[in-house]
Order: sequence, then structure tokens, then C-alpha cells
Amino acid sequence: MEEITEGVNNVTITGGDLHKKNRIQVSNTKKPLFFYVNLAKRYMQQHNEVELSALGMAIATVVTVAEILKNNGLAIEKKIMTSTVDMRDEARGRPVQKAKMLKSRVEK
Repeated sequence: MEEITEGVNNVTITGGDLHKKNRIQVSNTKKPLFFYVNLAKRYMQQHNEVELSALGMAIATVVTVAEILKNNGLAIEKKIMTSTVDMRDEARGRPVQKAKMLKSRVEK
């Protein structure tokens, strides 16, 4: 039992997805569309790439932000990921769609 406790105490989490400095979690109700476009531009200047993330109904907003960046020649798509996550509210869980898009800055 002591070895297990010792092992757990020595565990370090690296490369985690907990809080990336270049991730934008997009909402379709909290901020206007161009807030996210301008924020993505700023993040790409600082980090050379930005990860746009959204759940459920906000996926349309994240796709629109990505298309605006692409059509203005500011970014290219590096990776698009989709998944379904279980949202826990009260006793029941329901599946919600999740989308992530990794955009990279276009070098001029």
C-alpha cells in the first residue's frame, strides 16, 4: 500500500491540456463574433497558432471565426478535431458535441 501512495505522490502531469495559453473557448452568447476574430489574431501574433474550441451550439460560431481568418489570408487550418463529451447536470448526463480547430499563422 505504501508503494501505491508513494507512486501517486510522485506523479507529475506534463503536456496537459488543462490550460493552454493559445486556446480560445468560443461561446455564441457571451461575446460578439468579431471579439473572437480579433482575439485569435492577437494570439496568432504571440504564439504563431491558436486553438479554437466550442461546445454544442457554439460550433457554428467557431467555424465562422475560422473561415473569416482563412478567407482574410491570416491563418491556415492545421488540425480539426471533433468529439462528443458527456455533460453532467444534476443526476443525468447528456452527450454534447465538441469541436477544436488548430489554426496556424500565414507567413507573409
